[in-house]
Amino acid sequence: MQRLFTARLGDLLAGDLRAFGGPSTIEPLAGRIRAEQVSIVLRNTLLGMVANILNAATFVMAVWGSPDQTKAILWASVIIIAAGFVGLRSRSSFQTVKPRSVSRRTTQNLVRNAFLFGTWWGALPVLFFGGATSAAQVVITCLSAGMIAGGAASFYTIPIAAIAYTLPIFVGSAVAIVWVEDAVNLPVAILMVSYAITLFRAVLAHAFEFTQRFILQAESENAIRRDVLTSLPNRFSFNERLENALVDAKQFDQHFSLLLFDLSNFDEVNDRFGRAMADAVLVEVAARLRKSTRESDGIARLEGGEFAIIAARDIRPDQIRFLAEQIIDAMRAPFLIEGREIYCKASAGIALAPADGLDATHLLRCVDTALHRAKTLGAGSIQFFCASDDEAAARRHALERDLATALANDQLSLAFQPFLDLGSDRIRGFEALLRWQHPTLGAIPPSEFISIAEETGLIHAIGHWAISAACLAAAQWPRDLRVSVNLSAVQLKNKSLLDGIAMVLSETGLEPKRLEVEITESVLISDFEDAVSLLQSLSFLSVTVALDDFGTGFSSLTYLRKLPLSRLKIDRSFVQDILTDADCAAIVRSLVQLAHELRIEVTAEGVETPEQLDYLRRVGCDEAQGYLIGKPVGIDDIFGIAAKAIGQEQNT
Repeated sequence: MQRLFTARLGDLLAGDLRAFGGPSTIEPLAGRIRAEQVSIVLRNTLLGMVANILNAATFVMAVWGSPDQTKAILWASVIIIAAGFVGLRSRSSFQTVKPRSVSRRTTQNLVRNAFLFGTWWGALPVLFFGGATSAAQVVITCLSAGMIAGGAASFYTIPIAAIAYTLPIFVGSAVAIVWVEDAVNLPVAILMVSYAITLFRAVLAHAFEFTQRFILQAESENAIRRDVLTSLPNRFSFNERLENALVDAKQFDQHFSLLLFDLSNFDEVNDRFGRAMADAVLVEVAARLRKSTRESDGIARLEGGEFAIIAARDIRPDQIRFLAEQIIDAMRAPFLIEGREIYCKASAGIALAPADGLDATHLLRCVDTALHRAKTLGAGSIQFFCASDDEAAARRHALERDLATALANDQLSLAFQPFLDLGSDRIRGFEALLRWQHPTLGAIPPSEFISIAEETGLIHAIGHWAISAACLAAAQWPRDLRVSVNLSAVQLKNKSLLDGIAMVLSETGLEPKRLEVEITESVLISDFEDAVSLLQSLSFLSVTVALDDFGTGFSSLTYLRKLPLSRLKIDRSFVQDILTDADCAAIVRSLVQLAHELRIEVTAEGVETPEQLDYLRRVGCDEAQGYLIGKPVGIDDIFGIAAKAIGQEQNT
């Protein structure tokens, strides 16, 4: 019984709300909730400690010259010293990177400290109220009430900490008032108790709401982190883990390896045996990967027959090669699916961090290059990235050199892909897509040259040109059409971006509300607060903001709440399977409903069939974009499409 009581008490002091009828959580979700709770408390702690110091000083001034002056100075000195120490520590903690999880002991220590501060403030009325003058009694009453209210506000996410802080002050105040022989004091003490109960209920309600909201957010995010077929983490989750590994590598000089596996004949299996058999093979591949890897290895299914592993332990090249060989060998045995033996061989590419880079895009390109070389050598091959003799590295160097003059030589252009309003069946605008026609290599895909532009800094000049060209074109269109331009992570860090956009709008005469900037979730990882500030400034200009490729980067419902978003673009990977995958359909339907609740419009990307379009209409999606609606076209073809939109408007 004693052990059970001790365990329950430990849970309570760790912020567990089950004792009050709150939601139940398990680790590691509870650790994430505690991290968020402690982070909020730390944000309020410095200001709270300043209030402690000022209030203690105010009390000393109120009793200055009285017999209690020396005792008051001693009492206030303890508060001032303790508050100064805690305030400085909280400031330093708040400036560091917020941990992804917090231990039970951290919360228990916070509750203990709250109780110590509350007890010392509770001693104030007990020690001084009875012998104080009427004016000093008023000051003591006001200070006690203020500290109760401030403490409850500071600790509202952790009710037990709020109780630990405010209860001693309530008790001390009630005792001090009752001790003074005055008929009105007993009702006042009773009134204080009723205030305490009301305040506790309010804090508890806020804490329940906070915890429940966090649990729902975690469940929603987890639903799009998991590959539906194999139950492995998907590309979205993999990207998140890769970014976290890169952050650790930069901050703590930690090394890790990135392995990319591909089933060499998976497409043949799909074509020959059908999707159901191919899916069964993937499920078995995932099972073999789990058996061949360690618990610390981060496995993910990226797409098709492609899997990735982030290995953070035993990262010497020979150890990583041994791990890769284990996986390759595991795939050699036949897959027994519905009585048939199906053979799939794997190839592997390996990149090492930080040796091969500390940028996610660059590292993925390195491992993809290594995998390509492995597949070229034949199924079952394992290749480490080697830039010195890699053809891709030579091509990249050439593109880097030529991109510097591409803008001056008029090799860059914009293509425009339309958005269809699903309510009116009218074209509502166009997304401006950057194109590079190399004089000898032909069309270079944006996925290849945009990263080069970002790393070389050319993205600023190219991006400004793209915004200017898009706005200049849109200024000639009908006034109900908008133009959407993509912004990269590097552009968002440019302090002059806002002024540049404002200048372009002024020079082209385009109404700001007709310009929409698109960002992906990945651009928010490195400097979220600065990105929010810039996007809010753009919103103040009446420029709208869209979150692109939702579900493939580092999705968090926090983005939907904190960003000034006008539009959410659901990634094509969800749209393409909405008719065949119930989970994809449910995710699309839920995202549309959630966005509308937040007054955000939704555009679905990658719409290729009338059936997909019909489903999107049924779930209330606002806009569609994809080859069914229209392929990207040159600027000269815009006017015909725009004229069609005018004709549609006149017919309606």
